[in-house]
Amino acid sequence: MNQPAHPSDETDASASSASSPEAAPAEPRIEALSAITLATGNMLEAVRFYEALGFPLKFGGGQAAFTSFAFGGTYLNLIADSRAPVSWWGRVIIYVSDVDAIYRKALAAGFEPSLEPSDAPWGERYFHIADPDGHELSFAKPLR
Repeated sequence: MNQPAHPSDETDASASSASSPEAAPAEPRIEALSAITLATGNMLEAVRFYEALGFPLKFGGGQAAFTSFAFGGTYLNLIADSRAPVSWWGRVIIYVSDVDAIYRKALAAGFEPSLEPSDAPWGERYFHIADPDGHELSFAKPLR
């Protein structure tokens, strides 16, 4: 979270810069991830994959050059690109309300996750699956 260390830090910093013209402006901070955009070589197949897992379509679709799925104030975008599929590049981690239910949805849709849901020592239940273009997704939920 990008909250001030102390609730008064943010107001103190803006008050002191307002009263002193020589004071340096507050350092900008990273606040949130708005979206991630993944390249796809087959938009129709990629949209089918994400919709089968429950991603809510916001814009575009199987015939579009650009598609957005919106959830939790964040977007997962797909862009048609002839350079896809990709070799392994990293992983997108998506928090969900029920890891096992998403896993069952993946299996029911005929997808093959790389591992079954498990509890990690760092305090999350998770599993990984690759989309049709090879982008690795991890569906996770913090353990309580």
